[in-house]
Amino acid sequence: MRLVTTRSGRREPAGHRAPRPLLGRRPERERLRDLLDSAHAEAGTALVVHGEAGVGKTALIETTLAELPPVRTLRADGTEFETALAFAALHQLVAPLLNTLDALPEPQRQALAVSFGLETGPAPDPYLVGLAVLSLLSAAARDEPVVCVVSDAQWLDRSSARALSFAARRLAGTRVAILLELRGTDRLGDFDALPALAVEPLPDHDARALLLSALPTPLDEQVRDRILAEARGNPLALLELSAASDPVETAGGFGVPAGDTGRLESLFRRRLAGLPAETRRLLLLAAAEPVGDPVLLWRAAHRLAIPLTATVPAEDTGLLHVDVRVRFRHPLVRSAAYRAASPTERRRVHAALAEVTDRRRDPDRRAWHRAQAAAGPDEELAAELIRSAGRARLRGGLPATAAFLERAAALSPDPDRRADRLLDAAQCWLDADLPDEAHRLLSALDEPALHPRSRARHAAVRGRLALSVRHFLDAVPALRQAATLLESVASPDAPEAHLDALLAAVMAGTGTEQPRPATTVPSTTTGLLLSGITGILDGHRVQATPRLRAALADTKAPVWTPRPLLTALVALEMWDLSAYEQILGLNAERARTAGALTLLPQTLEALAGAAVATGHLGRAEQLRDEAADLGSAVHDSPANYCGLYLKALRGPRDTARAAIEETRRDAAARGEGLLVGYSYLAGAVMNNGTGDYADAITAARSAWEVIPFGFTGMALRELVEAAARDGQPQRGRIAFAALRERTRAAGTAWALGTEATCAALLAEGQIAERHYRTALDHLEQAGAGLERARTSLLYGEWLRRQRRRGQAREHLLAAHDAFTALNIDSFAERAARELRATGQRTRRGKASVTVAELTPQETHVGRLAATGATSKAIAAQLFLSPRTVDAHLRSIYRKLDISSRRELWGTILDNGGRNAMAG
Repeated sequence: MRLVTTRSGRREPAGHRAPRPLLGRRPERERLRDLLDSAHAEAGTALVVHGEAGVGKTALIETTLAELPPVRTLRADGTEFETALAFAALHQLVAPLLNTLDALPEPQRQALAVSFGLETGPAPDPYLVGLAVLSLLSAAARDEPVVCVVSDAQWLDRSSARALSFAARRLAGTRVAILLELRGTDRLGDFDALPALAVEPLPDHDARALLLSALPTPLDEQVRDRILAEARGNPLALLELSAASDPVETAGGFGVPAGDTGRLESLFRRRLAGLPAETRRLLLLAAAEPVGDPVLLWRAAHRLAIPLTATVPAEDTGLLHVDVRVRFRHPLVRSAAYRAASPTERRRVHAALAEVTDRRRDPDRRAWHRAQAAAGPDEELAAELIRSAGRARLRGGLPATAAFLERAAALSPDPDRRADRLLDAAQCWLDADLPDEAHRLLSALDEPALHPRSRARHAAVRGRLALSVRHFLDAVPALRQAATLLESVASPDAPEAHLDALLAAVMAGTGTEQPRPATTVPSTTTGLLLSGITGILDGHRVQATPRLRAALADTKAPVWTPRPLLTALVALEMWDLSAYEQILGLNAERARTAGALTLLPQTLEALAGAAVATGHLGRAEQLRDEAADLGSAVHDSPANYCGLYLKALRGPRDTARAAIEETRRDAAARGEGLLVGYSYLAGAVMNNGTGDYADAITAARSAWEVIPFGFTGMALRELVEAAARDGQPQRGRIAFAALRERTRAAGTAWALGTEATCAALLAEGQIAERHYRTALDHLEQAGAGLERARTSLLYGEWLRRQRRRGQAREHLLAAHDAFTALNIDSFAERAARELRATGQRTRRGKASVTVAELTPQETHVGRLAATGATSKAIAAQLFLSPRTVDAHLRSIYRKLDISSRRELWGTILDNGGRNAMAG
């Protein structure tokens, strides 16, 4: 995009026209001014300006920009005919900044270069591309604010939309504003989470003033009132109707009600119908050529024998403007010109555009034009589209890949190839987090008519589709069918398919009902997991445990990377805290380094669970909050396992109970049995903390009955404590027997320490004391900080009941201090009650009220800064710009009344917060 400097000093695209004077819109203009002022004040933000076609969104933006001090303005236009070209709009927007590409951190530089086709490399995560755009814009705004204006954002290619949405949500602390002009009144698509400004039709008095200002001659009052009534405050309709040559005809009812895009487009069609045939053909050609390249336009026009003079009537009527760019008066003119033509005429202009498009410099756009020109099946053309799909995939443009594949399928004469290409497209739509598109293609296929391998793929995509929308009971039979079909054709993918089906069954709470593979599984990590998990579910724990232990020992196996929940479940089943942290920590680091933002939220959520077990609750909160933040940004929020457990531990009780019950209802409605069971486990923890042991028994028993794998041992541990403290030792012994079967097989320090704690609860005298001491030793060795604190509390309670008050105080004070530092009020109060019974006053930890005022993002930044991390390092870890990090630090200093990073260590990491960075 070539930029020119206007008289106001702002840089604009060449050929950009000054906006028409704007009537009214004061509140909307003030909202835009506030947003643009925020960019000057290093408080960058984004705004979606949306409304019906012709309502004046563009005029509002341009008028407001013209009234403010000069800024650097970057522009991009969404085009209906370029939605299949990956990152096309994003490239248009940031093209003027690409000379600074080398200044970006290497992963971001490479992601942007690959996505724009400037170099080859691994396909980048679309959200890493968004982060690179954020860095590019932030750097460009160092000297002057940058305003990005994206017109017709509803037509952005999905890759560009995703990347822009991610960047737009992380502008805080930058001098960047993003304005997205979008046609529509309800759904904002990828931009749903951004602030929005709805532009409504003009009120009557402004509509009348606009009409009068546009009329070249006085108009009969009845005609004028009829135009106003028909236009219903839509400025474009008013201006177009006022330009009608025949006032009588205008009064006859050709106005357009606001919000009716079809009728507004039909108004332009009427104007087009009055133009010469060669002008209409030129407008159709311009409509089909989305780049706006006049050289390309005239080359194609020459092939179609359209004379140069054909442009004159279009320019005289203001419908088209041609200089260094080809621009329509309004996108609806483009739509009208294209839709008014017959299919034969459209194919002719696309064929001409394909002939004049350079096959080496722009092979994908050429292939797309050729595809639009095709009148029937053409395998050679389908193969060309497949090559374009491959290039789009390498650039990380999954929606574009799917679009090329779908068009290739439509042109495929062979039914089997057509089916396979549609399945490829459906998988791409699913990978791009567009399940509705995937479902549309799957529904178009006749599954029984497919050959077995394609039927297996169809079932696999159906299963993954069900998982993506969290319909677990629907996912299980589909994934099971896929695994069985792959096994029947001896596919090497069968073990992984069986593992996915098994994991889905565990998540649905139906793991024990899952059929087993018909053949012997391979001795790979995947095979070990498959045979180990099925062995546990079948009750063969002794034989299964060594297999799962061997699988966990292969910490770098690829099978773990896309399955963070499986990692957590297997580690918990094996009571292996070291593998839990190591595997998930390694995969989180890999995801950060590679910029795999799509996978990272699920990995961080699972890793947060390990931080809870080690007693590093500050770190767990940080990981959970980051997972939620990134999950929201990438439209894939992880299930809130860790957050629910933290609520159960920390309360307040009413809040925790409400969250537990809401989670249970939602999970039950989706058929997510594992999360239902986990909600019962959280309830048991909450009730044990507050001493409501009867309720804890009910919740823990329900968790034991529902959870098939992973969290079962935790549920049994809660049941033993609740039963022992509620005077039901026989119930406790039954649960303990089931627990000991698991802990003895695992044999880890964490397992043996938990077993010893529960054994102590059911024992008496010296035997109980020996078990408590054994438990504390094992749990310290395991690094299981939370369970060790709970065991200290139980031991202190036991000692106090034995009237050994001095020894009881030692353990109760240790437990109380640990729970206070971790902000676990319910267990801390239990310890405090016991201490008071020994005659000991409790020590109060230092309050951190001011720290509580920090936002989750500020807390993340502050904790990392307190450990000495630079702004650049923090930005890389949290996927922010360095300027945003600095802005957060300034806010932190102000809220905490400190002046430097050195003071953060004693403030934000105080009162147990140092645990946030431990481990």
